[in-house]
Amino acid sequence: MNNLITQELKEMAKKARDAFAYLSITGSEEKNIALKNIVDSLKQNREAILQANHLDVTKMRERGEKAALIERLALDSNKFESICIGILDIIKLNDPVYEVFDVIKRPNGLQIAKMYVPFGVIAMIYESRPNVTVDAAVMALKTSNVVILKGGKEAINTNLELVRAMREGLKKSGFPEDCILFVNRIEREYATQLMKLKGDIDLLIPRGGAGLIRSVVENATVPVIETGTGNCHLYVDAQAKIENALDIAYNAKVQRPGACNAIETILVHRDIAKEFLSKLKDRFYNRVHIKGDNGVKQILSSVEIATEEDFQKEFLDFIVAVKIVGSIDEAITHINLYGTKHSEIIVTEDYSNIIKFQKQVDAAVVYVNASSRFSDGGEFGFGAEIGISTQKFHARGPMGLKEIMTYKYVVIGEGQIR
Repeated sequence: MNNLITQELKEMAKKARDAFAYLSITGSEEKNIALKNIVDSLKQNREAILQANHLDVTKMRERGEKAALIERLALDSNKFESICIGILDIIKLNDPVYEVFDVIKRPNGLQIAKMYVPFGVIAMIYESRPNVTVDAAVMALKTSNVVILKGGKEAINTNLELVRAMREGLKKSGFPEDCILFVNRIEREYATQLMKLKGDIDLLIPRGGAGLIRSVVENATVPVIETGTGNCHLYVDAQAKIENALDIAYNAKVQRPGACNAIETILVHRDIAKEFLSKLKDRFYNRVHIKGDNGVKQILSSVEIATEEDFQKEFLDFIVAVKIVGSIDEAITHINLYGTKHSEIIVTEDYSNIIKFQKQVDAAVVYVNASSRFSDGGEFGFGAEIGISTQKFHARGPMGLKEIMTYKYVVIGEGQIR
């Protein structure tokens, strides 16, 4: 059975490689026309896409999934329009393909530079969110990469309609439809075998929960950019403006609790704990369930005691763990122990503590007096993102166009020999 699946995926990868040969010599103007045709095709197929999504959401509700996870899957008119606007934003961005940078001239007259080039064939294994299907496809197209998409079973009907519409847009543009490929089988073995197509696939990007990321990192033979889960923290320093801290806490926890950039733990300095926590309880009333350590319990007697596991958890829900700390050093130690190197926040007016937090916290994005909900390619001005990398090589943080490129050295001489 595995051999048959592997052969099927290899044939798909061969189609992708053939399409890449076309994309690699296609200019920016042609790609932007194709992207505009994809927008038009998505809009023409809007009702079919939303109906398919309704079917997926209904099945998810019947399984009793968390409301926050259902929200990640659900498409409505506003979300659909945002997806289309995101593509138009990508059209406006400069095409990085074959862009030359870091030019130096050596004493012997050689001119040495780097040139951005596509990876080639990129595979995406991901869960739930339909916007990932579109973001990955159009970002790959803009950068002359071909993408093989393997979405989760919970979004299968939505993804099939999205991919069908995007391939119609490619066909209208005279592009090979196989510039966007989709694995339309929901069996887990297809994802497992896709991870192992070293030599057929140039790069693999997983996007989803901790279980999916761990499975890919442990089993893949294809090079992987690890996008991480988000056990994100807010540290409220002794010198914080409390109203700012409350606003940030509410936004970072409540706006979209199922997002990876939502906070899961709040650390508060003991000098302002009583005032801050009393106001936090009122702000979170009937919205967020607070789990606190013993110090929090002494101030807010009604809260549930937080366990060690709670401080390790990505709740993806209206739940937050809260801990009182005695210093910024204790906060940084906690974050570096329990965090997932995603996005971390400090709220303070103390400049020395700002610098210490920025330097010592190990995370892809470090915020000062701002919500972690800005960890997003669109908010960073990238048009969209293909994921948020929590690893430390090649790409880190929200990944835009250049993060799904590699580079080559180009050297120009006038007959120099060594």
